[in-house]
Amino acid sequence: MPYRFKQLLEALACEKAPGPSAAFSVFHISRAIELNAKKPIGRNLLAHNLNTGEGVARTIISRLRDAGLITVSKAGCVITKKGLSIMNNYQQTIKKVEFGKSELTNNEWNWAILVKNQGHKLKSGMEQRDAAVKNGAANATTMVFKKRHLVIPSISNDAMRDFPQAAKQIMRSFKLEENDVVIIAGASDSGIAERGALAAAWTLLDDN
Repeated sequence: MPYRFKQLLEALACEKAPGPSAAFSVFHISRAIELNAKKPIGRNLLAHNLNTGEGVARTIISRLRDAGLITVSKAGCVITKKGLSIMNNYQQTIKKVEFGKSELTNNEWNWAILVKNQGHKLKSGMEQRDAAVKNGAANATTMVFKKRHLVIPSISNDAMRDFPQAAKQIMRSFKLEENDVVIIAGASDSGIAERGALAAAWTLLDDN
């Protein structure tokens, strides 16, 4: 379940170690697992993709290895069956795509994220926007698929009518079902926009 994935990553990110506090978040760890799921990756390339120093990448690798999610060899970091199983379960709930400019996305870089079947947890969308902005995004828009319509709380009960360019991109990007949530976050950097979108989605993944 995505909740297990969330809890595991939060535990790894909060893990205490001697010395200064780790300069990475749960979203760096999530991205590291995603990269390892695609192919073996070395420490230097991982650091580059995460936009961190090699020391931070080394710590992330160590924590993932100790949790049994990856193994480390001369070929680089390789995801284990346990790590792949957790990632596959997570990706049944979370899907991400780069998103083009539209009426809702004027930033240089934008990411859209689909959160399956969590619309009942969505209120005004402010919590998701605040989470995205706190993680560096310039802004974020959250919507829910209800009765075959994309609804943006307090803004539009029919995004296809009011924001057709954005709505068409969303419909092309995702296979939406009742109660699905879509969040679009933007920033001047692709990685920051992606992290902002994931941070917003994170607010919907809990046990309640």
